[in-house]
Amino acid sequence: MITERSLLVTAALVAAALTFAPWVHAADDVVRIGWLRGPNDITLAKSRGTLEKALSEKGIKVEWAGPFPAAAPAFEALNAGSIDITAGSSTSAIAALAAKIPLVVFAYQKMSPGSEGIVVRKGGGITSIKDLAGKKVAVNRGGTGEYLLLQGLATNGVDPKSVERVYLSPSDSGPSFAQGHVDAWATWDPFLTIAEKAYDGEVVADGAAIQSDNAVVLVASRDFAKGKADQLQLVFDVIKSENAWAIANKAEAGAIWAKEMKIPADLGPKIGENNAVPTAAVSEADVRQIGAVAEWYAKSGVIPGRPDVAAGVVSLKQ
Repeated sequence: MITERSLLVTAALVAAALTFAPWVHAADDVVRIGWLRGPNDITLAKSRGTLEKALSEKGIKVEWAGPFPAAAPAFEALNAGSIDITAGSSTSAIAALAAKIPLVVFAYQKMSPGSEGIVVRKGGGITSIKDLAGKKVAVNRGGTGEYLLLQGLATNGVDPKSVERVYLSPSDSGPSFAQGHVDAWATWDPFLTIAEKAYDGEVVADGAAIQSDNAVVLVASRDFAKGKADQLQLVFDVIKSENAWAIANKAEAGAIWAKEMKIPADLGPKIGENNAVPTAAVSEADVRQIGAVAEWYAKSGVIPGRPDVAAGVVSLKQ
């Protein structure tokens, strides 16, 4: 959950990320994009230079900030007015909306089952979600990890109070998992694939088994979406083109993502297969799905109350 405490905790991360570009107030012909070191369309477009090319033809300059380690610090940078556009999970966006961060979701990409899950160490005696009772599980607070764990427990009838949630950032969760400080890790790609391949992990439940309704979303600041709607549409058009290329060239997309994430190249094929899935403008069905997760989040106590999801979405031309 994004709280006052989390704002302070992520401030250093935001400051570090912003040192990649010394921001001033954006001019009318500049789009400032925060990128995450993850397998999403924005990272792909950055690596391939397609956004710069398309926007420069319209007299618009692209400035990059990042890489951000996760959605929460990127959303904090957006809240601070330092970037205009970024990416994250729908669960993180829900937490941000609940914290009154002025963002709007403009694109939606349902996560594939293989791109998220709960991983344990092989031979550790955990063979199902029910075995997590009495165990420690690493999650990121208010984000995908916490959602996956709680949803998985609910799906399997396990009392969430019987499982200790250990709140860690994704970068800290890996070493903690590898060193045995936690028994399991609820996470997403690239961390899920890394846990399997580098940390001798085994997925006990993927997104399908968990019955996850999580998604990757692209977000913009409310001011940018309102004042520069034409530029937002142009960015989205380029993103859709990149997404179509990735779906048609999953191995190549995976190789680019692996390089950008600085992970071993042999993880690229699986990263590409898991994450090159369709991105589209936000539909009414998507709003309902995000809203259902938000309602579940509120009832589970992850956020203090259900945000107005419909007000946090902008409709673009498909």
